[in-house]
Amino acid sequence: MKQLKINKYYFLLKNWWETMDLTNYEKRTLNREIISFNQQIYRLKEKKIRIGAYGKSGVGKSSVLNSLFNKNMFKTNIINGSTREIQAEEYTLKDQTLKSIELLDSPGFDFCNIKSPEKIYSRINHSDLILFVVAGDINRNEISEISAFIKDGKKIIIVLNKIDLLKKEDLKEIIENIKLKLPKDLNIPIIINNENNIRNYLANIVSQYGEILLILNSLQLADKLFLKIKEERLKKRQKLAQSTIGKFSTIKASTVALNPLILFDIAGSFALDTALINELSKIYGLNLKGESTRKIFKNISINNLFLGVSQVGINTSFNLIKKVFLLTAPFTNGISLLPYVPIAIIQAAIAIHSTKILGKLAAKEIFIRSKFSHMDPFILIQNITFKEPDIFNHINIYLSKRNLNNNFVSFLP
Repeated sequence: MKQLKINKYYFLLKNWWETMDLTNYEKRTLNREIISFNQQIYRLKEKKIRIGAYGKSGVGKSSVLNSLFNKNMFKTNIINGSTREIQAEEYTLKDQTLKSIELLDSPGFDFCNIKSPEKIYSRINHSDLILFVVAGDINRNEISEISAFIKDGKKIIIVLNKIDLLKKEDLKEIIENIKLKLPKDLNIPIIINNENNIRNYLANIVSQYGEILLILNSLQLADKLFLKIKEERLKKRQKLAQSTIGKFSTIKASTVALNPLILFDIAGSFALDTALINELSKIYGLNLKGESTRKIFKNISINNLFLGVSQVGINTSFNLIKKVFLLTAPFTNGISLLPYVPIAIIQAAIAIHSTKILGKLAAKEIFIRSKFSHMDPFILIQNITFKEPDIFNHINIYLSKRNLNNNFVSFLP
């Protein structure tokens, strides 16, 4: 069943990615994110879980990774900062759904002579599981790094290393102090690296939850890439939508201002508004039928009092006044036409303002209805049920932060 589950999500994400028709500009702009996602999809296909070790210099990240499999896979040194760049080693698993573990050893995040620290953080951040290694109570910098991983929805295990000389009372106090500095509702495990503690704990985690951690991380990376693509497209569409709204505002303003016939004026305004909604729907990749267009316009008008009143009530009143001026002109030697121009200007201003409101609201409505692909990785994450919620509570953090941080309203016209 686990084997089938991994294959299912691999093919879902593979097919989803193949349907994403990216422009050359998008490929260039998002090159790093695309590479990371493709690497993750490859690991999903090969059933290879990635575990990254992270922490400040001198906490013993390399020795912790070596202790996992009783092998000197990573070089250690008594001098702090012996690891200068990301090192990767692979360990083959037997008789499990997962075929192997890729271990990443990283330089201390506080080490000065690191090339491209953001790339190192990014590679660790793309791990399916992060071992945050500490050698005592955590300081402000460590809390900051842990918080960044938490906000990004990563699964973290804190490994307490180099505690051989500590008394039980001191060790207990350190663990309690660390817990006080961590989010109380997240339940981040704190594992002491002595004897077989970390090895047994991690073996159990990988055996029971490794597959779903790999799947979840793959879906998260897909979702993050999807949001980036969406953002880039909305930025470009914003300019086109604004230009389109401006064009329709000008047309309506001139039509309303010059036309004295009430029924023709109202019919023309509604026709232009309908055409505007259709144009915006094309810009945002949603082909609307006539009924859908009318429904959007009706909803917008009902929910926006000014728009509804200005479209019908105010313009109707002004048109009646204009008609009176025209009818009485022969009897006043044209004097009654003097207020005609200011009223026409007011009508034009109202037409421009109401059209801009309509355009913005319609763009938002169409954007909500539109879909960039047939499958949203975010929905797949939401639909996964967990038998052990404490193990996967980091996903709730990701989902909540994702909803808060990815509001695309600012990219609408």
